[in-house]
Amino acid sequence: MIPNRSLPVDTVLPHVEYQDLPSAIVWLGRTFGFREHYRYGEPPSGAQVHLGKACIMLKQAKTGCASPAQLGYGTQSLTVFVEDVEAHFKTTKEAGAKILEEPHETVYGEFQYAAEDLDGHHWLFSRHARDLSPDEWGATVRK
Repeated sequence: MIPNRSLPVDTVLPHVEYQDLPSAIVWLGRTFGFREHYRYGEPPSGAQVHLGKACIMLKQAKTGCASPAQLGYGTQSLTVFVEDVEAHFKTTKEAGAKILEEPHETVYGEFQYAAEDLDGHHWLFSRHARDLSPDEWGATVRK
């Protein structure tokens, strides 16, 4: 594969749709701290945002596509690793995001909290708290 300045080829790049893309870009920046890298289309139909090393594509939802908030349930959850979960949580809460889980340590060694964005997408913000092998917390490891 050839290198690409937009994104390394060994990265999973989630695409998340929003009912009002320009508002989502502003909200995600103000609330979660994402920084816009670029946007395209007029009116905007897509954008790429970053938080630390996490890269997410944002898309304008097509007419007739419902958000998780409109559906009444989510279809995925996004985990973003941040250095200071406590400070990120404080900023997110102060910005008015719906908090789904307060900061806590999981059985699998992550310290994280969960929040919902303006369209009802589920986000986890996490950092590694302990280095555990999956079999230490009850997972079956396939070799």
